[in-house]
Amino acid sequence: MGFQGLSLFFSSLFLLITLFPLISSSQPNPVDSNGLVFLKNLNGCKKGDKVEGIHQMKKYLQHFGYLNDVHIHSKSNNDDEFDENLESAIKTYQINYNLKATGTLDNTTLAQMSKPRCGVADIIDGKTQMKSGKRMVNQHRKISGHFHEVSHFAFFDGYLKWPLSKAHLTYAFIPGTPSEAVGPVSRAFTTWAANTHFSFSQASEYESADIKISFERGDHGDGSPFDGVGGVLAHAFAPTDGRLHFDAVEHWAVGAVPNFYDVETVALHEIGHLLGLHHSSVEGAIMWPSIMGGTTKGLHADDIEGIRVLYTTMS
Repeated sequence: MGFQGLSLFFSSLFLLITLFPLISSSQPNPVDSNGLVFLKNLNGCKKGDKVEGIHQMKKYLQHFGYLNDVHIHSKSNNDDEFDENLESAIKTYQINYNLKATGTLDNTTLAQMSKPRCGVADIIDGKTQMKSGKRMVNQHRKISGHFHEVSHFAFFDGYLKWPLSKAHLTYAFIPGTPSEAVGPVSRAFTTWAANTHFSFSQASEYESADIKISFERGDHGDGSPFDGVGGVLAHAFAPTDGRLHFDAVEHWAVGAVPNFYDVETVALHEIGHLLGLHHSSVEGAIMWPSIMGGTTKGLHADDIEGIRVLYTTMS
């Protein structure tokens, strides 16, 4: 699955939308095969239950930072027992996604977990949470006399960002990247440039670029393997790493095409990570972790304020 460089043409009365049809892949479909199918068995599960699939739920929550290795590898957590560690992790997940924090795997929670999303963990090393930016920024605003209870953006631990002297960043696509992807990703950089102090330009040499963009499959050597169709769509690394990876087996398109993912929308989200933003708990923000098919999305005031605060306030 991935790009073949073909186009789907509608009649002349409609907008031309370039699609990237799928080619065969050995990667499993996480909904229909071995990925997230376990979610179907867990509706209503709560502490004290022992149900097949709970161990996979623990692995899912570990991947996104809600459980650590100690929880997963301890005897009590290496099976299908719904224990207090899992309940606590689910409550934290529910808080981050603005759900009722019951600690129970209800329909709403499972529906959120089943959505395609960014591969960057919501919690990193037990320190970074989606709502942490609000708390940290409000502390600074209290000191400065400007206190607002409206922002939900977050930053990577340590406020990772590009040096202020590095306001112009170059980006490049790995050789062999489908040409159809270049325009949408470039437009995403243009959108961020219009709302930040950054400027961007495409470099001619891939290796020398500040930001390196590629479409990858499965285990691609960065420690965060992709999981097949419909799970993790893409991921990017905090400053100043500069790597942005799309999952090549996904259903990619330009524009709002049913059951396809808009390249530009996903790029906007991942560039936010490249610049230093973590996930937001505002569903309308581009930094909200879930990215739905058949839709497009732009920057939100929360995203723009987050970048402004990171580069003018946080130290």
